[in-house]
Amino acid sequence: MSNGLLDPAGINKVVLAYSGGLDTSVICKWLQTTYNAEVVTFTADIGQGEEVEPARAKAKAMGVKEIYIEDLVERFVADYVFPMFRANTLYEGEYLLGTSIARPLIARRLVEIAQETGADAIAHGATGKGNDQVRFELGAYALDPNIKVIAPWRDWDLNSRDALMEFCEQHQISVDYSSGSKSPYSMDANLLHISYEGGGLEDPWTEADDDMWRWTVSPQAAPDSAQDIVISFESGDAVAIDGEALPAGKLLKRLNEIGGEHGVGRSDLVENRYVGMKSRGCYETPGGTILIRAHRAIESITLDREVTHLKDELMPRYAKLIYNGYWWSPERQIMQALIDESQKVVNGDVKLRLYKGSVSVLARRSADDSLYDADVVTFEDDHGAYDQSDATGFIKLNALRLRLAAKRGRTFD
Repeated sequence: MSNGLLDPAGINKVVLAYSGGLDTSVICKWLQTTYNAEVVTFTADIGQGEEVEPARAKAKAMGVKEIYIEDLVERFVADYVFPMFRANTLYEGEYLLGTSIARPLIARRLVEIAQETGADAIAHGATGKGNDQVRFELGAYALDPNIKVIAPWRDWDLNSRDALMEFCEQHQISVDYSSGSKSPYSMDANLLHISYEGGGLEDPWTEADDDMWRWTVSPQAAPDSAQDIVISFESGDAVAIDGEALPAGKLLKRLNEIGGEHGVGRSDLVENRYVGMKSRGCYETPGGTILIRAHRAIESITLDREVTHLKDELMPRYAKLIYNGYWWSPERQIMQALIDESQKVVNGDVKLRLYKGSVSVLARRSADDSLYDADVVTFEDDHGAYDQSDATGFIKLNALRLRLAAKRGRTFD
């Protein structure tokens, strides 16, 4: 074991982010034996598509007395996903941050439960190579500067599946994970996305197997008929599909289903992790892909030009903050306030067409907040709405510095 272990004398109770799977079951027992501590388990349902209640029986079998299993789907989408989408957020131009945006909520509940139960520390199952360790711990320290964090993957010597299985045998941990066919990929899922890493994907020249994808059909196998939908927005958030008002979680779930049927939302990318390495991952984000396209469309007629451009300039930095784990930082909160202020006028409807993996904008409207003026933009007679001769002076003023430079011979080939 490394020197990263905390002093066991100061650790009497630990709140563990617990899935009920092999890794976190081993961590639960390891915490009990290494620290002689009481373990509180926390299992969050954030729309990962798997039952979370079986984790209760597994935790009980390991002697856990305080077990938290919570449905956080609506809170996740309304308070984390939607605020992020108001910024049209993409990391490195493509990644919709499905894993990244879930971590602040989990970190917050870990800290809250630690405070509720009088725990001395929290623990997570993120490895020492990935981004999640950073996200969990930065979030925890921002919310409780005195919290202690245990990261077993950085401290123990159980660094292989065989070592984990041997530990299970030694401590009589029930393991049913080897039965049936097991995915060769490391996966993370919530209502926004499902991700795939590892296995053959570690070679960036190896194509992903078509049977890897779980939420979306391949674009080639998608229906030959397109589907048109209308998404309605209020203050920058989607609130209805085809006129049916839906809460945030149900709306995203519906868009996942519609998008998945049409092969929308697959991506295969190599991203730059915060810890320094490049990582290849594949993602399915059908509902998110639809939402971000629709949101940009409604902003195109409701936002002022310079506000739009300012948001576009800020977005990469905002995305990096979320990716790197700084959701609870003061700079993210200040940027969020600016973004949210801009969204007060982002109201209206967007009509989209889904067809074989693509999302196309067909139309957009906003009864009260549109800045689009057909009288000004028309190619026909605008009846004095715009004086074209004004452009002469506008162009000359903006060309002045270029003309002065040219007179000095400062031309460029």
